[in-house]
Amino acid sequence: MTLTPTRSIIDDAVQARSGVAAFNVIHLETAEGLVAAAERSQLPVVLQISQNCVGYHGALEPIATACAALAEQSSASVALHLDHAESEDLTREAVDLGFGSVMYDGAKLPYGENVAATARSVAYAHAAGVFVEAELGEVGGKDGAHAPGVRTDPAEASDFVAETGVDALAVAVGSSHAMTERVAALDLDLISRLHAALDVPLVLHGSSGVADDVLTLAVRAGMTKINVSTHLNGVFTGAIREFLATNPAVVDSRKYLAPARAALSAEAERLQRLFALAPHGGTT
Repeated sequence: MTLTPTRSIIDDAVQARSGVAAFNVIHLETAEGLVAAAERSQLPVVLQISQNCVGYHGALEPIATACAALAEQSSASVALHLDHAESEDLTREAVDLGFGSVMYDGAKLPYGENVAATARSVAYAHAAGVFVEAELGEVGGKDGAHAPGVRTDPAEASDFVAETGVDALAVAVGSSHAMTERVAALDLDLISRLHAALDVPLVLHGSSGVADDVLTLAVRAGMTKINVSTHLNGVFTGAIREFLATNPAVVDSRKYLAPARAALSAEAERLQRLFALAPHGGTT
C-alpha cells in the first residue's frame, strides 16, 4: 500500500491508548527488516530517517525513495518520519518529498529561538498536511533535552505546544540517546503529569536504554510514540559479529547482512507487540 500518514497511525494509537513503534532506518537492510516485522505483527510502524542518516547517505531523497517503495509493496501500514532535523531546510525538503511527519529539533537553541524556528517548521508542514513533532527538555539546556538529569517541565511544555502548534512533543523524562545498556530509570510520575497537562501525544526518545517492563509502564503512564534506534543497531551488529566469527572466510556481504536483517526484524516485531499491548488509562 502507499505510505500511511503518520497522523493516522498516531491518532489510532491515542484512541487505543497504546504505544506505537517508531524505528530508525540506517540503510536499506534496516528498512526491509522493519517493514517485514510490521507485516508479521500486523501493526503499524513509523520508519524514521534522521539528519545523521541523511548525512551518512549524502542526501535525503534516495533513502526516502527506497523506504517509500518498500511501503508501496507492503501490506503493512508504514509511515515515513524525518527524525531530529536541526535544519529547517531539511524539514521543508522532507515535507516536499511526501513524508508523513517531520521532527524539528531546536532543543539546543534558547527557548525563544526554538519556539520561533519550530513555529516556522509547523507552518510549512501544516500547509501540506504534515504532522510535526518537536522536543523540549529543560528550557535553555545546552546539552539537549535528553542529557542526564534534564527533565521537561509540564507548564513550560504546555506553553511551548500552544506557542508553536506542534502535533506531538518529545519530552525529557529520564532516557538518553545512544544508550547501549537498558538501565534508564524513567520518571513515570512526570510522564503522567505531562500527559495530563498536554493535549498532544507524548514521544519517548532514547528508548533503547529502557528495559521492557519500564517501557510498558511508560506507555501506561501516557507515552504514545516510542522511538528505538541504538538497541536495534546492536541486534543487527551482534548478528553480523556472530556470523563472521563462525564464517571468517565469507566476503559476500549479503551472507552476513541477511541474518542481521532477520535478527533486527524479529526484535522489532517483538517491540511492536510490547508497545501495542500496554494500553494506558488516560486520554490525550
